[in-house]
Amino acid sequence: MAAIWMLAKREWTRFFRQRNRVSAAVVQPLLFWLLFGAGMSSAFRSESGEDFYAFFLPGTVALIVLFTAIFSTISVIEDRREGFMQSVLVSPVGRGSLLLGKIMGGAAIAWAQAMVFLLLAVVSGQLATTVAWVPLMVLMAVLAIAMCGLGMMVAWPMSSTQGFHAIMMLGLMPMWLLAGTFFPVPEVVGQRVGPTVLGWLMRVNPLSYTMTEMRRLMNPSLDWSDAAFAPSSAVCWIITVVATLAVLAMAARMVRGRYAVDTIV
Repeated sequence: MAAIWMLAKREWTRFFRQRNRVSAAVVQPLLFWLLFGAGMSSAFRSESGEDFYAFFLPGTVALIVLFTAIFSTISVIEDRREGFMQSVLVSPVGRGSLLLGKIMGGAAIAWAQAMVFLLLAVVSGQLATTVAWVPLMVLMAVLAIAMCGLGMMVAWPMSSTQGFHAIMMLGLMPMWLLAGTFFPVPEVVGQRVGPTVLGWLMRVNPLSYTMTEMRRLMNPSLDWSDAAFAPSSAVCWIITVVATLAVLAMAARMVRGRYAVDTIV
């Protein structure tokens, strides 16, 4: 536990020493939220009765967590180049402690940044005070752990930061877009093939269920019975937790193996 705490604390220290990360991780998603909200509000129609600012708010929170996961787990590659990773690996500390320390440190940073953004949304009047705060904070913590675990899976076998960014953008951004971020999950029945395929892709995406539950917790007064994709809270929580545990298990398995398989120079 001491090793996990020190590794997590190291992530916090590194984060606050890089002031550009502190500002960019919140300001960039905030700009996305404001610009997309201003541009798409007139064209957006929701069956549940919310405007685009409210609909896009959970996606913005997920984007903050995603960016933080990318910047936090890329430190694995930097630590390997600086020799810190080799020192930790030859120490009595197990690789599981190394994994948990990295994930917990990055997830705590992501959670704190997401909370700051939500408080700004409350102050600006875009988010009501009737939010179910306790389950929402727990859900954001689970999401942050899952994203940082996924980032560790990508960063661990890498020795190239360019390759890391390419894979993260190629994998995480489509997953974020296919989670009902910009538009509701379409029906999977009908004459058109496009919405059917897109609907199934979004339904097999675990992040879609996390986004649905987050949207429900942020707007508990809305009626979700007529929504095209409205699984129950129990289903959303189960899929989110199971997906997070699966990511952690795969990351732990990967950490036990070799870590220098990327041949990009």
